[in-house]
Amino acid sequence: MTAASYQVPAKVHQVELEVKRSKFLTFAAPAVNRREAEDFIRSLREQHPQANHVCWAYIAGAPNTTIRSMSDDGEPSGTAGMPMLKVLEYSGYGDLVVAVVRYFGGTKLGTGGLQRAYSDAVSLVLSELPLKLKVARTAVQLSYDYAYDGSISRLLERYDVENIEPKYAQQVTLAIALASSELSTFKSDVTNITAGNVEVVTPDAD
Repeated sequence: MTAASYQVPAKVHQVELEVKRSKFLTFAAPAVNRREAEDFIRSLREQHPQANHVCWAYIAGAPNTTIRSMSDDGEPSGTAGMPMLKVLEYSGYGDLVVAVVRYFGGTKLGTGGLQRAYSDAVSLVLSELPLKLKVARTAVQLSYDYAYDGSISRLLERYDVENIEPKYAQQVTLAIALASSELSTFKSDVTNITAGNVEVVTPDAD
C-alpha cells in the first residue's frame, strides 16, 4: 500500500564533510523510479572520475516502496551503502537518491569510522535538503451521460484532483488523478449523486 503523502526532495542539494582529510561530497536528488536514481548516480561518476568511491543509496518511490538499493562501491562491505540506506529509511522521505563521492585523504578510517562518516554525510545533506509534500494519487476514469456533467463538475471542486481530462463524445469520459486517500469517499459520492448509474474505474489498480 502506498503512503498517502510524504516528503520528497524539492531539488538537488549538495554538502561537503571532511573526516581525517578525506572529503565526502554528498548529493541528494529526486528519483521517482529506479532509472532516475541510476541516471543521477551515473552522472556523478562522470563528473568525478578521480574519486576513490561513489557510494549510493535510494528509495525510488513512496517511503515504503520495495524499489530501493545501495552500493559500497569498493568500500569494505557494509560500511557505506547500508548505513546510507538506513538513514534514508529512518527519514521517512521518498523519491530520493543520495550519493557520496569520496576523495581519500591518506588516513584509513576503519570499519566503524567509515560507517559513521557515510551515515553523518547523509544525515547532513538530509538536514539541509529542501523538501516538498507529495500526495499519492490514483488514476480514475468515469463515463457518464451529459445529464450528470454539472453535478460531477461540482463534486470535483470538493476533492484534491489533478490532470482533469474530459472527452466529449456520445458520453462524457473523464480522467483524473485523485488523492489516493480520498478514493473511497469519492466513489461513494459519485454513486450517491448519480443514483448508482456511474462507475468509478481505476485502470491502474491490480
